[in-house]
Amino acid sequence: MTEPILFLPGLLCDARMFLPQIVHLGARHPLHIALPTQGETVEQMSDAILAAAPPKFILIGHGLGGDVALDILRRDLGQDRGRASRAVLISTDPLAEPPATAAAREARIVAAKAGRLKAVVAQEYPEDTLAPSEWRDDIMALLRDMALTLGEGVFLRQSRALQRRPDQQKTLRRANLPILVIAGAEDRLVPPRRQDFAAQMAPFAKLSVIQGAGHLPTLEQPEAVTAAIETFLAGPMMLRVTAKKPS
Repeated sequence: MTEPILFLPGLLCDARMFLPQIVHLGARHPLHIALPTQGETVEQMSDAILAAAPPKFILIGHGLGGDVALDILRRDLGQDRGRASRAVLISTDPLAEPPATAAAREARIVAAKAGRLKAVVAQEYPEDTLAPSEWRDDIMALLRDMALTLGEGVFLRQSRALQRRPDQQKTLRRANLPILVIAGAEDRLVPPRRQDFAAQMAPFAKLSVIQGAGHLPTLEQPEAVTAAIETFLAGPMMLRVTAKKPS
């Protein structure tokens, strides 16, 4: 049986952020959507997700979902047969949140508690989060709808998890599985150079930069992202160490 795919959406997002990929990949793989909504740390979220996940899976995570995916890979380290066979990290920052960013996030947490979630969503995802395109307004409207549907409680828990997320450089350096890092060329939240840094650390990783996309390439350039993932999944499982640039 073809291995299932476990999708992990990002901050204030649900399955709709992966809808184009679900449509195409669902023809070949069983699909599972796991929202990182339980717990206030990345570790607690991965605990909850793993409790309901299939025994083996392919990980595809975006943003906060990518942080949770990295924690799942951390748990696999040292095991003869980890649960994840491959991983796709989209718009994912492998480093801990800087103090200045965490402080700015705290102000948004206070605003959300005061009932201003709609304004907070606009601060979390300003228009230039996405690359300019004729469909940017439609994606922003979908983003707002996902966020308001999930609500204040999810936002607060996910924000705390982002503030407390661990540095996963060691995890990436020791990850003994194929990894695809997908970066939007115009991502202002997690710049492509940061994602290239992540790809360079992992011994079996490669970077795919999606032109015409910002922080949500799965929706901004769905065909390009789906093609990159399909090519990656069709690649060999036999791992060969390739030379990495010094990081």
